[in-house]
Amino acid sequence: MEETVDYIEINKASWNNRTEVHFDSEFYDNEGFIKGKSSLNEIELKLLGEIKGKSVLHLQCHFGQDTISLSRLGAKATGVDLSDKAIQKAKELNSLTNSDCKFICCNVYDIPHFLEEEFDIVYTSYGVIGWLPDLNKWASLISQFLKPGGKLVFVEFHPVVWMFDDDFQKVHYNYLKSGPIRESESVTYADREAAINQEFVTWNHGIGEVVNNLIEQGLEIKGLDEFDYSPYNCFNHTTEFEPNKFRIKHMGNKIPMVYAIVAEKK
Repeated sequence: MEETVDYIEINKASWNNRTEVHFDSEFYDNEGFIKGKSSLNEIELKLLGEIKGKSVLHLQCHFGQDTISLSRLGAKATGVDLSDKAIQKAKELNSLTNSDCKFICCNVYDIPHFLEEEFDIVYTSYGVIGWLPDLNKWASLISQFLKPGGKLVFVEFHPVVWMFDDDFQKVHYNYLKSGPIRESESVTYADREAAINQEFVTWNHGIGEVVNNLIEQGLEIKGLDEFDYSPYNCFNHTTEFEPNKFRIKHMGNKIPMVYAIVAEKK
């Protein structure tokens, strides 16, 4: 496990830096969200199924839109995120939407210091595991917080996407994990016009690494799906070929953009 860089503090600062811009952006549309719009997409809604009355632990929740959307479907939802500014905004949204979600600010790996209960569902989605160096520890925590028979619903951008440079012109990064990727940027996906600068540390993880670590931690893979589009317009050079379905314009449907796993604790 590569922890020679203080990635937690670097990434916490990065997400704190972008939270206000994201919260006010058209991308997240908090005005519509507060009025009742759900932030959940077709992909995850199908995998979640009926969740009324179920307990859900939402990992890496940002400012809690999905957490609150889960609650609106009748779940008892708990959201966790590294950024204290994001969690503060999550609590504001929780109040503004008259929701009863619980929010915890901590690094994913530190959740056992804050929670003891087990959940029916662990949910995490879109741009999450790239911030984590150790997927075996991640999978162990998922197993720890799932009830027997409980399920993981995991939706993530496909590792093939992360192989390319930002303009999708060439393969620039390894598909497989090869150490920390330390970079900086002067834009953010939620508002490309915002004057924002941040440094961050990420890791690439192949699907085999994800699946094998989940299996090793006692989870049975119930489904693995791949999708040739993104439900978010968060990459460069995209085209919307159907409502809320985006592809890289010059690549069309030639590359997978999202994958989803459902796994059950034995």
